[in-house]
Amino acid sequence: MNVRFFLQIIALSSFVPIMSAREAPPPSDIVVETNVMVPMRDGVKLATDIYRPAKDGVAVAEKLPVILTRLPYNKDGAKRHGQYFAQHGYIFVAQDTRGRYASEGVWHWMTDDGPDGVDCAAWIISQPWSDAKIGMIGTSYVGGTQHAMALADAPGLSTVIPVDAVSNCGVQSMRNAGAFELRFWNWIMLNGGRGSNAAQDAGTEAVLKEMADNRLSYLARLPLRPGMTPLKLAPEYEDWLVQAMRHPANDDFWKQNNIIDHAAAYKDIPVYLVGGWYDSWAGNTTSNFRALTAVLKSDVYLIMGPWIHGQQAKSSHGQVDFGSDAAIADELAWRLEWYDHTLKGKDNSVGKDAPFATRVRYFTMGRGDDHKTPEGRLFHGGSWRESNIWPPAGVMSVPYYFGSDGELSTTPPKAADSQTSYVFDPAEPVPTIGGNISSGDGIMLQGGWDQRGGPHVWNWQLPLPLSARNDILVFQTEPLTEDVEVTGELEVKLWISSDAVDTDFTAKLIDVCPASADWPGGFDLNIADGICRARFRESLTSESLMEPGKIYPLTVRLYPTSNVFKKGHRIRVDVSSSNFPRFDINPNTGEPLGNNRRTQKAVNTLYHDRDHPSHILLPIAPAD
Repeated sequence: MNVRFFLQIIALSSFVPIMSAREAPPPSDIVVETNVMVPMRDGVKLATDIYRPAKDGVAVAEKLPVILTRLPYNKDGAKRHGQYFAQHGYIFVAQDTRGRYASEGVWHWMTDDGPDGVDCAAWIISQPWSDAKIGMIGTSYVGGTQHAMALADAPGLSTVIPVDAVSNCGVQSMRNAGAFELRFWNWIMLNGGRGSNAAQDAGTEAVLKEMADNRLSYLARLPLRPGMTPLKLAPEYEDWLVQAMRHPANDDFWKQNNIIDHAAAYKDIPVYLVGGWYDSWAGNTTSNFRALTAVLKSDVYLIMGPWIHGQQAKSSHGQVDFGSDAAIADELAWRLEWYDHTLKGKDNSVGKDAPFATRVRYFTMGRGDDHKTPEGRLFHGGSWRESNIWPPAGVMSVPYYFGSDGELSTTPPKAADSQTSYVFDPAEPVPTIGGNISSGDGIMLQGGWDQRGGPHVWNWQLPLPLSARNDILVFQTEPLTEDVEVTGELEVKLWISSDAVDTDFTAKLIDVCPASADWPGGFDLNIADGICRARFRESLTSESLMEPGKIYPLTVRLYPTSNVFKKGHRIRVDVSSSNFPRFDINPNTGEPLGNNRRTQKAVNTLYHDRDHPSHILLPIAPAD
């Protein structure tokens, strides 16, 4: 893939846009109308670009279906998509969302995108060039605008392809079992002064950029308090972030794009869900497939690859190479195939050939030979699988129990009293090394990484493995005597206590590759992780502080995966109480979240005896 094409894909799909180089004039077979100000119901006008097929520089008169993208990252970044679809017989419409770039109004996180999407759709189907059928395209927030329109029953909306899309924010991926995913703090820090109506003058923009440039220092000084940082110059961004960080319960505050609880409201249209095992919305993508499949009569498809956020065209992520087959070589061609089938009624590969042969297509990572590639990556490998359901048929949920000496096995514990305690110090949190991150931006590493520090980890600079820390409990199997495939949803069932009234428990599934000539120290590959804030152990909708010393059951939901743990490898689970800056740090004081003034150390205890058999539930797939 050439560099320019890669940058344009990222610009359209990532949480953090990359501005492409100056574009050449559009081809003569396309007519482009820019900055059409489309009125919303409240009079606010949203800037909209329209790409139409043309002949000899004149737009064709034929009514055509529309491909729509509504994005907060500057509609100018959609030029390549606009030209592509116009050249293939579609009208392409790109619109800046409310309060962003050339659009009027005040930005709010997703809540305006349902009503605005409805008004945009109504405007589109009233145009003389529209055949009243609308398909949508986009990734991340731009995938979320698709869900918002589908939940709002937008007129003319006929299909969506939400990629790594914003949804279920009170469940996982924004508020994660009560914890706050700090990538959204990072998103606000970056975007409050970039493309926002709040930063209209050069001086304000410069102050907000200086804040963004120094965000690592601000990160160490959370929680955010209103009016106490330069973010006050972008008040709508500050207001949302303060509320989001102080609102852990999954209630009406997070209702927008809550598909899990409101799937019946989703418009009955063909849906193609796209996600990745290392994407920040992976858990919601598979959850949405199950929820929508249960209520929609229309086709719902799912594809899950070994990808990080918005990077379906790449086959290596982080320190890991999954093989060339892992990448989708032409990201637009397969979308065109889907739109041709759902919007134009063409009899093509949909329902017949990959990636549309079955309802579910997923990539099983692993079975590579672990050699070091010329780029210095672990060759983990993998292959594509087909299914019509998720998890696939034949998968069995098998408990792997935690033992008193750090063993992980299918044998239930027999001891009457077995427990392990550790100290969780909020001032020294466990650092994040890879995982389900939407964008790195110098704060977090995306994808698969050896769980070892170094200069690439800003808060764990020494070349020490995370397993050396005293605040991580490590449980691992003996070297496997045969391959074990884990495919499906992951949960860790814990029995815990603490001397604090509130604290966190984290869990991480790791594929331990043995030492070799290429990897003399071995390679501890992160597969999936999760967290549970103890005050939300009973319910995501209401909190309940703990009684110090009392034993409680608690479930940590990890992100889904499909991975083969090869013969000779070990399956490992790390249990701790922090994963920073992936998640915000629990102060352990029981104060209102996002508004604490104190922190305290907590002595946290994990129980692993016959009455409290802490374990991970692994979805084991049948052997090939």
